[in-house]
Amino acid sequence: MKSTTKKLVSCALCIALGVLLPMAFHVIPNGGSVFLPMHIPVLICGLFCGAPYGLACGIITPFFSSMTTGMPPAMILPQMMIELAVYGLVTGLCEKHINFKNEMPKLYISLIIAMLAGRIVNGLINTFVLSTQGYTLSVFMTVSFITCLPGIIIQLIIVPILVRILNKTVA
Repeated sequence: MKSTTKKLVSCALCIALGVLLPMAFHVIPNGGSVFLPMHIPVLICGLFCGAPYGLACGIITPFFSSMTTGMPPAMILPQMMIELAVYGLVTGLCEKHINFKNEMPKLYISLIIAMLAGRIVNGLINTFVLSTQGYTLSVFMTVSFITCLPGIIIQLIIVPILVRILNKTVA
């Protein structure tokens, strides 16, 4: 199978997982905002398939999920699409342009940079584009780093390991 075909299939699987995985976490009160299940497949797609696929996955996943499950709600869909698009794009760009001989530090650095970039872009969108009243630095820090700390920890543990496994088995 061609590399492009593998990437398209992998991207499609990440999109499907990005729709299904949140459904499991939404049985937990505030499970989506605490565990960030939709972020995991997008981050994996960017690291494994590259920037264009990660970008597409980040845009398409929340849109399909919203249309099929109602999650995320239409009110926050645009900011989720932009935030996840940044995650997918930046992980792919970092993975391509950061040069480390050891794969794991490269994956972790790419992941952390993307996670920070996505959160910063989301904060800027909330502050300047959506002009959300009452959106303060305190709200930003709470929503972006405190409430979702379990999700951040899960991402830092699971995503690099899964991408490493995929790189060894699918490549």
